[in-house]
Amino acid sequence: AYRNGAPVRLKDVATLVEGAENDKLGGWMNTTPALIINVRRQPDANVVDVVNRIHQLLPVLAASLPAGVELKPLTDRTTTIRASITDVQFEMALAVGLVVLVIFLFLRNVPATIIPSLSVPLSLIGTFGVMYLAGFSLNNLSLMALTIATGFVVDDAIVMIENIARYIERGERPIAAALKGSGQIGFTIISLTLSLIAVLIPLLFMREVVGRLFREFAVTLAVTILISAFVSLTLVPMMCAKLLRPETAGAAREGHGSGRWFAGLIRWYDRTLQWVFAHQGLTLAVFAGTLVVTVLLYVYIPKGFFPVQDTGLIQGVSSATQGISFAEMGNRQEALAQAILTDPDVASLSSFIGVDGSNVTLNTGRFLINLKGRDERKSTASEVIERLRRETAGVPGITLYMQPAQDLTLDDTVSRTQYQFTLESADAAALSTWTPRVVSALRALPQLTDVVSNLEDDGTAVYITIDRNSAARLGVSVGTVDNALYDAFGQRIVSTIFTQSNQYRVILQADPSFYASVNSLDSLYVPSAGGGQVPLSAIAHVEIQQRPLVINHLAQFPAATVSFNLAPGASLGAAVDAIEKAEVQLALPDSIQTTFQGAALAFRNNLTNELLLLLAAVVVMYIVLGVLYESFIHPLTILSTLPSAGIGALLALILAGEDLTIVALIGIILLIGIVKKNAILMIDFAIDAVRSKGLPPLEAIHQACLLRFRPILMTTVAAIFGALPLMLGAGTGSELRRPLGVSIVGGLLVSQLLTLYTTPVIYLAFDRLAKRFSRGREAAGEGELADTPT
Repeated sequence: AYRNGAPVRLKDVATLVEGAENDKLGGWMNTTPALIINVRRQPDANVVDVVNRIHQLLPVLAASLPAGVELKPLTDRTTTIRASITDVQFEMALAVGLVVLVIFLFLRNVPATIIPSLSVPLSLIGTFGVMYLAGFSLNNLSLMALTIATGFVVDDAIVMIENIARYIERGERPIAAALKGSGQIGFTIISLTLSLIAVLIPLLFMREVVGRLFREFAVTLAVTILISAFVSLTLVPMMCAKLLRPETAGAAREGHGSGRWFAGLIRWYDRTLQWVFAHQGLTLAVFAGTLVVTVLLYVYIPKGFFPVQDTGLIQGVSSATQGISFAEMGNRQEALAQAILTDPDVASLSSFIGVDGSNVTLNTGRFLINLKGRDERKSTASEVIERLRRETAGVPGITLYMQPAQDLTLDDTVSRTQYQFTLESADAAALSTWTPRVVSALRALPQLTDVVSNLEDDGTAVYITIDRNSAARLGVSVGTVDNALYDAFGQRIVSTIFTQSNQYRVILQADPSFYASVNSLDSLYVPSAGGGQVPLSAIAHVEIQQRPLVINHLAQFPAATVSFNLAPGASLGAAVDAIEKAEVQLALPDSIQTTFQGAALAFRNNLTNELLLLLAAVVVMYIVLGVLYESFIHPLTILSTLPSAGIGALLALILAGEDLTIVALIGIILLIGIVKKNAILMIDFAIDAVRSKGLPPLEAIHQACLLRFRPILMTTVAAIFGALPLMLGAGTGSELRRPLGVSIVGGLLVSQLLTLYTTPVIYLAFDRLAKRFSRGREAAGEGELADTPT
């Protein structure tokens, strides 16, 4: 415009500022203003490879920035992933060393130790090749499978070398003994391998995300077992023929220094076994009691989903009153950051506020808290959260909700707390009424803590009602009012300046001092059709009302999500049961539908499938054993070892303070495949002795128990030592692996003690039962012949 013949320039009526396009977003590194860039990998990309490439680009990017700008990684999720993988690699190497040590302590002979020990590296190397061809990666789950496999890939080799050494001791030539021993034990090894792989089949058919996670685990483990069986059937007999001699074979069976001790142990086992044979009824009663106790322990043990890991990273969501301004939210966010940084275990943090893709409302903010390394702090992530909850409680007007970041998570969004319970209804008013009641009821539950909802229905809004008659009389249209309001309180893009290297949007907005309060509307003027200015108060009525800040939806309907954390010592199963009981007591109307989301929903779905998964593993194993032995009875004898493994695993989990999680359940499923080898070793020999030598069943199973005692004890101890590093590990991410080691070690310890006595007694009981049915069929057949007319 021109006034008095002089141009009115933009700088005369406005302040020109070069800044961010949206100044209602704020980010901080610790307490320093920062621009936070979050990088997420594509679903098919390897996260470690992506981060490596980012680190390669950082120096190039930093060189192109102004001198006053510092570019640095603040949070690297692969740091904990790398540390976890390094720890599990160490645990795997330790497991290999322990297994080889066990073999040497039993055999006390270097050549005899080398032969079964070679099964471990050969099986692992072969598995790496198959993993590469299948497109698998070395991650926590696949390395966990390989660590467990080191404990029982030597089983087949131990059984093979023990059987061949027995024939060499009798004076046969090594090559003849290798051929005869491998031919005799070959079917047993095939039975051990196929039955163990059969247990893994149900894992391949686990549904949804959990199935996807553990499919690679199951395939890796099955391939390792299959390769170890091939090595035991081919390489081990050849090496026995070349390396074992009569004196070496004797050492392999008796051991140099431990021969007398082990001979005494076998004599003690023989005496106790004869006592058990004399009290078979009592032994069967113990077996029945074991089965009952296993069922009771399964009902009693707390149920969980995935163990909570300490990854050294805490996710936080801050929440303030719904009517807070951006400036005040920034002040309170900085106050929270200062309180958090006073904790001695916190290394750094990043935080941001403002409405964007992560935050849908202005009154919420995000925190990512980096803890010091595990060796530099004494507290776990959960303990740090409890401490930070107290330290931040003193910051007025804002609340911080925290949860430890996990390597394995099924949630597609970051909620205020770890688990979600959703209310859904087509009636938004009903949600506003009942959601606070549900939150109040859940806060009273001792199993839950940090209960909060994302219902944001208490915001304030300014409603401007236009008097259309007055506006028309003064020549003001509704569109003019709308434009004036947007110019005053919005951010209007009026132009874009293009340069050779960048583009700049020109944003028009009123001076912030003019909209510091609602009273600013009184000073707002609207242009009229005649060129004059009309005060807004002359044509409109201003009213402040309550309205939602945001309306969340689940599928097509309005929904409110109630999120919660578990109280210290509480399990997810107990929390879910308590929520369902509280829901029944509240008597929600039919118009409101409730459901769990994320990890809580996956837990409920898998909880109903746990027994089916165990049953499927047992049925598959029974079918495989039935085909191998061509019998309905012998597979039942072998499967009778399962209750002893179950009671041991459940007791170990309870004593260790672990919940029955998905990882622990997989450990129990693996136990089903591992502990039955004791029975297979006994039953195979007894069946052969009855059929080929004509021995009575009692004498046959007695000889089988004594003859197979050494390989049974060796393979069990090897499997226990293979799982010990997982059970005792304390490195990064060890919380995920520990339940697997605890369940396997506990199950093997108890099953080793019980199955040495219950299996032969059950074999004899089933043999008597089979003979009774056989006599009944023969008697029925003779009766039919007698009634037939000649």
